[in-house]
Amino acid sequence: MSLKKSLLIIIVILLIDQISKVYVKTHFVYQESVEVFSWFKLLFIENEGAAWGTKLSDILPISDSTGKLFLTIFRLFAICGIGYWLFDIIKKQSPKVLILAVSLIFAGAFGNIIDSIFYGVLFNDSYGEVATLFSEEPYGKLFYGKVVDMLYFPIIQNATWPSWLPIIGGDSFSFFDPIFNVADTAISTGVGILIFFNKKAFAKEGA
Repeated sequence: MSLKKSLLIIIVILLIDQISKVYVKTHFVYQESVEVFSWFKLLFIENEGAAWGTKLSDILPISDSTGKLFLTIFRLFAICGIGYWLFDIIKKQSPKVLILAVSLIFAGAFGNIIDSIFYGVLFNDSYGEVATLFSEEPYGKLFYGKVVDMLYFPIIQNATWPSWLPIIGGDSFSFFDPIFNVADTAISTGVGILIFFNKKAFAKEGA
């Protein structure tokens, strides 16, 4: 796969990701939802942490703001590393499946880091009101933005495990609870490709 094709994939994903986030941010109040299908909703939330909302302050004895800054800086270093890896495998003409996977991961990571770095100074709060782009009263500072999530697939809700199952029998459960965005989808797809097509992706390097 050529550099041009990789860049096209990245640009398309970034555009879809950012357009969807800006639309939701400027049309939805925080936690507002719209049902598209019974199994799919647009539900607007904001994520201050990493995957699944995990914060560094939940793990380390630091404040939320310090943890947020560290996380954003870590993402910057990570995106630089992924970018270098992508450029290197394109130059080496590695298998297309590997370049595709890394392109997806890079695009997704880049999409979320845009939120983390810039959204705090571009938007005002969404609590109880619809946010404004280029607000005169932004909710945060540079590097302290929150990642916008909106894709929610409540395929199974308030179901109950069969009573004959040990330990969990009779307990209620739901599937699928995570709320995510287009960037997260690109990252997960890229990682999935690397896992399921591992031999093909690293064929040249392992030969």
